Amino acid sequence: MDARLQDKLDALPTEPGVYLMKDRRGLVIYVGKAINLRNRVRSYFTRTGDTRAFIALLDTMLADIETVLVHNEKEALLLENELIKKHKPRFNVLLKDDKQFISLRLDRSQPYPRLEVVRKYERDGARYFGPYSSAGAIRETLRIINRYFHLRTCTDHVLANRKRPCLLHQIGRCPAPCVYPVPPEDYRRSVDEVGLFLEGKAGELVDGLRGRMKRAASELKFEEAARLRDQLQAIERSLERQKVATTDFKDQDVFASYREGDRILFYVLWVRQGRLNGGQAFPFGSQEFPDEELLASFVNLYYDQGSFVPEEVLLPLEPESLEGLEALLSERKGQKVRVLVPKRGEKHELVLMARKNAEQSFAERKRTKDETDAVLGRLQQKLNLRNYPRRMECFDISHFQGSSIVASQVAVTDGETDKSRYRRYKIKTLEKQDDFASMYEVISRRLKRGQEEKDLPDLLVIDGGKGQLASAHAAMKDLGIEGVDVVGLAKSRDQEVFDRDAESARSPERVFVLGRKDPIVLPQNSAEIFMLTRMRDEAHRFAITFQRKDLRKSRIHSALEDIPGVGEGRRKVLLRHFGSLKRVGEASIEELAELIGPSLAERVHAGLHGHPDEDTSDPVRDASLADADAAIGEKSSQGGSPAGSA
Repeated sequence: MDARLQDKLDALPTEPGVYLMKDRRGLVIYVGKAINLRNRVRSYFTRTGDTRAFIALLDTMLADIETVLVHNEKEALLLENELIKKHKPRFNVLLKDDKQFISLRLDRSQPYPRLEVVRKYERDGARYFGPYSSAGAIRETLRIINRYFHLRTCTDHVLANRKRPCLLHQIGRCPAPCVYPVPPEDYRRSVDEVGLFLEGKAGELVDGLRGRMKRAASELKFEEAARLRDQLQAIERSLERQKVATTDFKDQDVFASYREGDRILFYVLWVRQGRLNGGQAFPFGSQEFPDEELLASFVNLYYDQGSFVPEEVLLPLEPESLEGLEALLSERKGQKVRVLVPKRGEKHELVLMARKNAEQSFAERKRTKDETDAVLGRLQQKLNLRNYPRRMECFDISHFQGSSIVASQVAVTDGETDKSRYRRYKIKTLEKQDDFASMYEVISRRLKRGQEEKDLPDLLVIDGGKGQLASAHAAMKDLGIEGVDVVGLAKSRDQEVFDRDAESARSPERVFVLGRKDPIVLPQNSAEIFMLTRMRDEAHRFAITFQRKDLRKSRIHSALEDIPGVGEGRRKVLLRHFGSLKRVGEASIEELAELIGPSLAERVHAGLHGHPDEDTSDPVRDASLADADAAIGEKSSQGGSPAGSA
């Protein structure tokens, strides 16, 4: 350790605050908090027997330490959270925004409340239920509620503007408060029952339904009694599957961790009203700091994203900032929150259960990661790549009859799709089809941005053969980029079969590499070719979605904006009210007149339908759009490009 850094360590304050460790380039590599900054930071250099890689490399990696003083632990937690999100340090646990979980929101302040699927909790007076770890779990819950409790599912806008009941009313799953005068007390009873069901309060809910069923039968209302009987049976089956975890019936989040070396996994077990409600694993790599520090930082980031704050938070070990964390969570919830480290009893059993789940999730991910690493290693060897292909990006060019030329970029990191790196491109330099020039433009734009942001992939996968590969290589050469591998993946094609009785055979997928005349044929059932073709197919799908959206915009423009007097404002009013261009066309003149006046309504109606003496249709446009939809649909089903696309 150099003398300047040693002097900084000796001069560190003993007050609470946040410290930022920086490398020789000035980049922040770790952000931590401490009640006593001097003791915490100096402990990294005075520990004996600590063989973790990061601690051993501190002398060579660490160039500077910056501190920020605060008044207390709570302020240190808040500042640490902000600095982690700002600098994204290499050795901190980082939670992405898409880690938020879906929950159900019920706003009882509305006259006819509905359940909404949300991803963030707000202190708005509404009731929140969840979280749900999967879309399947929340779909099953909503299916039971929609079938047996009969709450409306439409938005507030639709509720206020609907003129006739929807299909759900016709099949007996909604009382249609949008049209009919539904008694508020009857609807409120259903809302209360939904709350009991989602909270898992089986006794109160079942007793109420059983009493209503018997009362309806005694009044000879047998259809209503049968409906209540079916509802009661479905609810009892659903509630039986929920395992009771504790006897105090509180909302709890239970945290645990499992680590091997620098890889650590945190697991959150959700307990709602004393019943297990699910859980989720959060794996992280390159984490060399102590478990206590990482756990406190993870819990802080987890709740900062808008996750539901329960009455109790159970931890497997005590972090230094326990009191500050408790104060911070209490402030976010608006009421007292207890942060506990149980040593015995039911709560300790919950922590052990979370620990078992963490260990199991770690083992499953380790096995999957080892398999993925082996596939990527074989891919590097068989394609003779210079780089280990940890991050790959695939590009596809798509067009329709020489126009509407677009391109897609999809990314795979460590064998998994990385949607944060997906990109869409509109070809700017060409007015007609040229797949080679289009590929040159797209690769040039991508790599130029990568040079500026110092963000280049390990491998580029080009959808196409030698021509597209040569275009991509030319773009790399013109930009002076040499450290990125590039290959071309050609689609399979029919081979000539001399035996007329034999069925048409298909050639293998072919991988073209620079400097080699013949393509490389990987085994067709291998994991390596599956990884490449899956990425290629995803690029096709992404390009098709973009192209279809572009064509639909053109169709909306032709159908509405070409009508005199219909500008952007009136077009938005019509589409917002009716929901789609099709419904605008189905509307009567009277319905249109309520929005845009009788004179313009007649003109819009004529423009969309055509009067007997006024032909407003465009056969060429209509035929082209029909062909476009057909071609795009065919591409979606076959996994190929539209007509004329390589």
